Amino acid sequence: MTDAPVIVVAGPTASGKSGLGMEISEEFSGTIINADSMQVYRDLRILTARPSEDDEARVPHLLYGYRDAAEAGSTAEWASAAEQAIAEVRVAGRRPILVGGTGLYLKTLMEGIAPVPEVPPETRERALKRRQEIGDLAFHNELATRDPEIAARLHPGDSQRLLRAWEVVEATGRPLSDWQQDPVTPPETRFRVVVLQPPREELYRNADSRFLDMLSQGVLDEVAALHARAQTEVLDPSLPIFKALGYPPLAAHLRGETTLEAAIADSQQQTRNYAKRQMTWLRNQLEDGSDSGDRIQVLKLSYENTVDIFSFLS
Repeated sequence: MTDAPVIVVAGPTASGKSGLGMEISEEFSGTIINADSMQVYRDLRILTARPSEDDEARVPHLLYGYRDAAEAGSTAEWASAAEQAIAEVRVAGRRPILVGGTGLYLKTLMEGIAPVPEVPPETRERALKRRQEIGDLAFHNELATRDPEIAARLHPGDSQRLLRAWEVVEATGRPLSDWQQDPVTPPETRFRVVVLQPPREELYRNADSRFLDMLSQGVLDEVAALHARAQTEVLDPSLPIFKALGYPPLAAHLRGETTLEAAIADSQQQTRNYAKRQMTWLRNQLEDGSDSGDRIQVLKLSYENTVDIFSFLS
């Protein structure tokens, strides 16, 4: 089992990744490892479509709901946690199965990342305090004097990436853009990647229907609880959790700024737009690696076909 390739189930939101991951896990005695940047948070289980408690009881799940809403986290942090989870799953004699649609997470894990040193928590706090003191535009301008290449790529409102670049140069004395030029050593791990690419109209219908199901499951109460906490604890509104699909429109409704009907329509549109971007990324980025031999192999399917999938993964 330690020599078997890691299985990856990727695809746009509402494409059926979680269900397929469960089928594969039961067929191959696997443990599911989360590769979705929103499902790492414990606060919005319904809104982020995390696996149900019943599913988690049927099959082992890792890296779901382990991060607090007040934490920003990073791709590198997740990749390190995923590598550790893969090792633990293999020691247990099970097959690691990554499930998720966050492209940067998957690309980083499979291809490697520039070895930027860990940033101390106090540096992150200084970066956040500095941005709050001087505002987004001035913070962007300040970064431009320290890392002009990164600043030129980012909009002043892209607070999380700006904070990351600021804290790296603050902590290391070296710009993030400089670190990113260092050679990256790909992992030796082999991957077998199944990419779900359902027809667009079908995907959009699934996304719209799933959001309505979330409402019946109590998603408004869930959003209200986080919204109240954000006000009580004065959480930074730029934190990733507040960008979860559907959170901004539903929070606006709870503040009395829009009707529920409008919030639902906006949330569904947000989800469809995101699904479209994911499909584009997956189509262009996830391919058999020409420079990796057979280390990364990819199977793309318009419709789920477990016969073809199981044959590919065996």
